[in-house]
Amino acid sequence: MKVKHAMHEGATWCTPDTPLQELAKILRDEDIGAVPIGEKDRLVGIVTDRDIVCRGVAQGGDLNSLTARDVMTEGIEWCWEEDDLLSAVHKMEQQLLRRMPVLNSEKRMVGILSLGDITSAIASKQGGQFAAAISSHH
Repeated sequence: MKVKHAMHEGATWCTPDTPLQELAKILRDEDIGAVPIGEKDRLVGIVTDRDIVCRGVAQGGDLNSLTARDVMTEGIEWCWEEDDLLSAVHKMEQQLLRRMPVLNSEKRMVGILSLGDITSAIASKQGGQFAAAISSHH
């Protein structure tokens, strides 16, 4: 199975200058756990709900002045839509990722591959093993 058959298509992305409050509203309104961050036509990071809490709220920053750049995880892992799903799963396991942007052959983000997408696409036993592997503590 190819990644494009398991991923959810489309993805909201923001610039590094996007205010934290706007990011939080996107996460809430779209019921998602992460927003990819792009600059000058390339992905530069990702902001998760955990990033907002651990790098924004817990560090006591001024939440009204923080932006995506202040809390994002830099250096983003991604896969191709034509990749074999199991190879993408292996990459996610190795990097302990719960979600990964998916690019097409023109290097455009066309979706996100998430833990939920994978567990829906593969047998429940394999899905459970994958969830346990990426959920382990660092």
